[in-house]
Amino acid sequence: MNIELILGIIIIAVGAFASGSFSIPLGKTKDWAWEISWLIYCFSAYVVMPIAACAIFCPNFISILMEFDRQTIIWIFLLGAIYGICNLTFGLTLRYLGLSLGFMISLGLMMVLGTIIPPAIDGRLAILLQQSGGTTLIIGLLIAVVGIIFSAYAGYQKDKNSTQSSNTELDFKKGIALALFVGVSGSSQALGIEQGNGLADSFIQSGTDPLFATLPVFLIMFAGSFCMTAVWCLFLAKRNGSLEQFFKNKSKALSANYLYSGLAGLLWFGNLIFFGMGKSFMGEFSFTAWGILMSLTIVCATIWGICRGEWTRATVPTKVWMYTGLLVLITASFVIGLSSEG
Repeated sequence: MNIELILGIIIIAVGAFASGSFSIPLGKTKDWAWEISWLIYCFSAYVVMPIAACAIFCPNFISILMEFDRQTIIWIFLLGAIYGICNLTFGLTLRYLGLSLGFMISLGLMMVLGTIIPPAIDGRLAILLQQSGGTTLIIGLLIAVVGIIFSAYAGYQKDKNSTQSSNTELDFKKGIALALFVGVSGSSQALGIEQGNGLADSFIQSGTDPLFATLPVFLIMFAGSFCMTAVWCLFLAKRNGSLEQFFKNKSKALSANYLYSGLAGLLWFGNLIFFGMGKSFMGEFSFTAWGILMSLTIVCATIWGICRGEWTRATVPTKVWMYTGLLVLITASFVIGLSSEG
């Protein structure tokens, strides 16, 4: 494994930490309905941060986007819209499966499908499978699946033995069906990123640093995500009578709520900035970066759960399953990264 590849994995790991951390400030909002805090968070993550990042790192991004192939732009936008639907459905998955099990299964499927589907469409997967890196990639994904199974089992045991086990909304069949939908539709984010490689190349040719060439792709893709999110959240706000919460709330913490939701958006989009930077070191088979990001995001989210005391009451065997799963996922991220050398 060369130095550039290791550096790429480390940078992606920083992004994974940001991704696994975004819910911390979001959870500090007070007296806001879910649809209000989620919409402000998404506005920050999908609109404000991408525009600000492009303005800083991609000079003349508007003129370059205007001149680029419209069909590709529309395709990336639509894939972003699909991802927006996925993100909304993800909440229902957590409701029916519980936090730990829903998180692990959904992100696990997104990791595997998001790593395989984009290169299968553009032909790079077939090329890689003809080389030793193809075998390494399959091994890395299988290792990751094992790690996810271990982690999911630990999460299931933790949730089952916690006071939350009395939750009457749990429905395994509905949860699995939704998790499958989230896994398939969630891979649209990875597909949108890979479909934007040509757009990123155009920015590189115009003088943009390769580390930040993916930012305009995010800008287009998440514009689609925000459109779907805004429609649904505003519909819920109208139906639930929570529209007034944009302007006032009972605890007088309105400015703090905006700040926390905006910070959550900064952390979430920050993960993609680092992902794009790390991806630039992965060479021809850069699609492997997605598997690394998803694996390490699960690791970081679990570590935050440990820090917040979510595993305090878990039994020793359950903690063993959890820690084993984390070690397996970390190993998988390096094996997947190694596969990009071909």
